Amino acid sequence: METNTITIDGTKIDAKKGNTILEASLNAGIYIPSLCAHPDLPTLVGLKPTDQVFQGKNKFENDKSGNSPQEHQGCQLCVVKIEGNEGLQTSCSTVIEEGMIISTDSPEIQALRREKLVTILSKHPHACLMCAQREGCPREPCSPNVPVDERCCPILGRCELQKVAEYIGIREDTSRYKPQGRAIIEDEPLFIRNYELCIGCTRCVRVCKDVRGIEALGFVFSNGETIVGSLAPSLKESGCKFCGACIEVCPTGALTDKDILWAEREKLLVPCRETCPLGIDVPRYIRFISEKKYAEAAAVVREKTPFPSVLGRVCFHDCELECRRNQLNDPIAICALKRFAMDYDNELWKPKLKIGPSTGKKVAIVGSGPSGLTAAYYLRRLGHSVTVFETNSYIGGMLRVGIPEYRLPRIVLQKDLDYILSLGIDIQTDKVIGEHLSLDDLAEKGFNATFLAIGAQKTKKLNVEGSNLPNILWGLDFLKKVNLGEEVKVTDNVIVIGGGNVAVDVALTAKRLGAKEVQLTCLECREDMPAHEWEIQKAIDEGITLNCSWGPKRVVDSNGEVSEIELIHCDSVFDVNNLFSPIFDETNTKSIKTEMVIMAIGQIPDLSLLGSESQIKISTGGLIQTKERTLETNIPGIFAGGEVTSSPSSIVDAIEMGRKAASSIDRYLGGNGEIEDLFVEPDTPNPWLGRNESFYDKPRVQMPLLSLKERQSSFSEIELGFDENLALEEANRCLRCDLRFEISAVELPPQKWIELTSENIQNVPETEGAIQILNENQEIILIQGTPNLRLGLEEQLLTNSKACYFDYDEDPMYTKRESELLQQFMQEFGRFPEGNEDLDDDLF
Repeated sequence: METNTITIDGTKIDAKKGNTILEASLNAGIYIPSLCAHPDLPTLVGLKPTDQVFQGKNKFENDKSGNSPQEHQGCQLCVVKIEGNEGLQTSCSTVIEEGMIISTDSPEIQALRREKLVTILSKHPHACLMCAQREGCPREPCSPNVPVDERCCPILGRCELQKVAEYIGIREDTSRYKPQGRAIIEDEPLFIRNYELCIGCTRCVRVCKDVRGIEALGFVFSNGETIVGSLAPSLKESGCKFCGACIEVCPTGALTDKDILWAEREKLLVPCRETCPLGIDVPRYIRFISEKKYAEAAAVVREKTPFPSVLGRVCFHDCELECRRNQLNDPIAICALKRFAMDYDNELWKPKLKIGPSTGKKVAIVGSGPSGLTAAYYLRRLGHSVTVFETNSYIGGMLRVGIPEYRLPRIVLQKDLDYILSLGIDIQTDKVIGEHLSLDDLAEKGFNATFLAIGAQKTKKLNVEGSNLPNILWGLDFLKKVNLGEEVKVTDNVIVIGGGNVAVDVALTAKRLGAKEVQLTCLECREDMPAHEWEIQKAIDEGITLNCSWGPKRVVDSNGEVSEIELIHCDSVFDVNNLFSPIFDETNTKSIKTEMVIMAIGQIPDLSLLGSESQIKISTGGLIQTKERTLETNIPGIFAGGEVTSSPSSIVDAIEMGRKAASSIDRYLGGNGEIEDLFVEPDTPNPWLGRNESFYDKPRVQMPLLSLKERQSSFSEIELGFDENLALEEANRCLRCDLRFEISAVELPPQKWIELTSENIQNVPETEGAIQILNENQEIILIQGTPNLRLGLEEQLLTNSKACYFDYDEDPMYTKRESELLQQFMQEFGRFPEGNEDLDDDLF
């Protein structure tokens, strides 16, 4: 790297050739204030206005009369003095030269910065910045009764303009702000644009144009002012891709996210990743698909689960409900893209899948469903010897017998199972715990821990008149026989009782077995059916008739055979406490002719394996009780998870419990519980998104489906999957919500923290006040009022292992000062410091 040697404030620095003075100074740890510069953005040099911009419906045209400048002049807060040059120069636009001698602070520099700040504040509400009660002020109510439109905005406390203004110092003769009546746009998706708070720095314009390549924003000069806006009346018409980069770089509250709590910002801004129980990095694998890196996408999915192919087919994908693209039109087809990635998997991840050295510990897993096999997968990789005990002659649990092949082809399930078994897990089928072995026997055989993952495979029975007739079948038993290839005969007319996904699967399976008419009856109204909407729609498409808000009253016995079912209208299913308590209208009944009724009203765990003398605690609902954090039962060394502890649950929830159990069991056995994988090395995503005029309206790509005729005559998979073109089209609809977190943070004014040492504490007076304690990263971890500052700091030095720095304020009303500082912290971070987390949020 070529360098120039320069001197800044008396310090010689070797700076990268071509850097601006501002860049060289900040890289050397010398702060220079600025509001228009940003480390990721080009300078303002050469930045030209557009012909027109819009702030909502208000149109502003560029002034070409010569009365306005034609190049942006910047905030000019970053002025410095270069020895040998006349006047002051802006450091953000001046490139360093060999031997330059630069001063960043002097009375002349301070005066000009304050003068420029006056100009900036004339365009921005600033009463709160000059208020004597500003520290810790909640803005509402306002003690001095400042009009609302003259106060600062809700980001007060974490506002860059505020911090820079406090560093430079606001002149006392700064005029009161006169509201401009500029547009405040709140009726568009995701963002709020408040042009009353815009200072015309053009950061948003530059990040949109030069970093993202979208160019939805611009600026004009009008009446000597810089007016920023969208290139068309709406963001949609302007070509905005709603990536949020503009918000990330805005130094004021002019651009903000809707409905985002600052303390949970990353969770709420990337909800697909946060909603996933496994924490799969959804944005990353979708990005890899958009870049045609399909193997990398598959590897990212596999980092969090041993059942990636299964989840590509049958995950309930609640993440799609939270997808921020919903606020434009339709969510990203996250699950379908996961399936595509796994269909294109070339085992790029396999060389990184390692098994740790033997620990000499043995773990018993009871049950081979998704929870049990997930725990087995991770525990084996941690070096433990793992044995899975399975009651049946097959493994897979509900994945094998509870899900029809038209949803989960056996070849797909077997692919995931084969990878798991290849690790050297001992599988013992036809082993019934409680008959062949007891839990006590497992301990005697040298197993150091046991994980109970037996699921919920016992069908709930409904005791209505006629329920003991020959052609009364039970949903899960029916599916199990069909999925295991046993011969199952159905009649021409079948009634299915139940409104969940299992009931829908039963109905569609009966149709495939030859039933001419299948009707599904449930207590819930159509909108409240527990089955997923897309599954219900498939049933309707295949001719399944829905009888919603009806329950079975009796099955009519005709010479020992089913002849019809009498239904009673259900007025409500749950009581005011959301507990199952159906209310029926005895005066409203109807009968349907049928020869077969299949009851599919749910499943419960079979706990007979525990034995009558088991000490394991069972809830009133018939579930094994465990500690929420560890999944350990009240018996040390025995853990439980999956539907045996939280029935009913989804497959992805069961897998998550298997992960949690593996981590907890490893810690119980003396390990660190670390099960995270990294199959794809971290990379820096390309910030460039490019312009796409139709991006806003791009419809969700529809999953190709098997024809209705083909569906009803076979168990072939209904969903055919995306081809490469469809996957690319869908992946490129993603808003890339996570990309904004790659944007660099701006350098803020330095804080004057003091190192927490005995010597420095001796310089602190023994008087009332408030202390702030910081960790090694100079993050505030405690705010505390104290009657003796020195003693309070000495206590922190002795007892707080994280304490590295401090600051203090003398104040005889030290509890008030503590409250002010806490309020100030909450404004900036949306939470209390970790050392104050026991405080009541409502007090603030």
